[in-house]
Amino acid sequence: MGSAEGVKRLSVFERYLTLWVAACMAVGIGLGKLFPELTDLLRQMEFGSDSQINVPVALLIWLMIYPMMLKIDFSSILDVGKRPRGILVTVFVNWLVKPFSMALLGWVFFKHLFLPLIGQQLADQYIAGVIILAAAPCTAMVFVWSYLTNGDPAYTLVQVSVNDLIMLVAFAPIVTLLVSGASNLTVPFMVLLYSVIAFIVIPLVLGSLSRSILIRLRGATWFETKYLRFFHPVTILALLATLVLIFAFQADNLTAKFFHVVLIAIPILIQVYFNSGLTYGLMRLFRVPHNVASPGALIGASNFFELAVATAIALYGPGSGAALATVVGVLVEVPVMLSVCSVCNRTRGWFPAEA
Repeated sequence: MGSAEGVKRLSVFERYLTLWVAACMAVGIGLGKLFPELTDLLRQMEFGSDSQINVPVALLIWLMIYPMMLKIDFSSILDVGKRPRGILVTVFVNWLVKPFSMALLGWVFFKHLFLPLIGQQLADQYIAGVIILAAAPCTAMVFVWSYLTNGDPAYTLVQVSVNDLIMLVAFAPIVTLLVSGASNLTVPFMVLLYSVIAFIVIPLVLGSLSRSILIRLRGATWFETKYLRFFHPVTILALLATLVLIFAFQADNLTAKFFHVVLIAIPILIQVYFNSGLTYGLMRLFRVPHNVASPGALIGASNFFELAVATAIALYGPGSGAALATVVGVLVEVPVMLSVCSVCNRTRGWFPAEA
């Protein structure tokens, strides 16, 4: 019942998210195929020579990430000690299991099982892409998934906040270590560092400062009802525009290498269900309430695909196999997350009564 009611209360955008992604893919592929000169022009717009940080994608991602960071109250982390089990499980799976399990799966599938089908060069690119995807835990969309399973919004906020802070220091080293270890590619660390600064540090600092200053000057009610609400349609439009550009940049790969898209999706799907199942099982083992366990499982299943795509583009280019692998993560994200939500709602009775 809770889930059904939650669906009724979702916005039109959230309710039909799968359709929006499909529409963006169709528009993006059409743009890439029908207007290749325009697509190439957009693809070549970079911050400086050989920076590979695409200007249009970067600006759109800023319009998405800054509002995300506005929602996060880092002072809530001080309450972690009151109920530590849920956050400990979340951190363990997201940072000690998820990226490493994805590196292993990528190595097994791309370097061995699928190698005769894709070749050595693309195998390395696809491994890099799925590692980048797995090393970026989801932020904003987790609140939608948590809402669908009647998750505790305050605790979900803490889980996301902790992940964001860890991402500041762990994302770049983990990506560098795993990509270098599982493939023959090298990671240009300075480009990766610039990506972290551009897409995590700056929006995080601006969001945190804006939240603190505006609440102090205008009050929490104005901040929640006016300032945050103003950015809601901006975020949606930026997300849709980003998806269109991403699919336009990958139009040739998505059409010419559709079989590769299917192959890339296999280890991603295995990893998503493995990590969400592991998180959910550990939450049950440690008798964490369902309204904390379900968001934890959803965080373990989903990815911060905006950051992953931007990083892959910055490191290896918008037409690279690594970027394609992160785009496949976008394609599978919504239906997979809805299936995890369904499982969580059907197994509510497995967990102790919610606090």
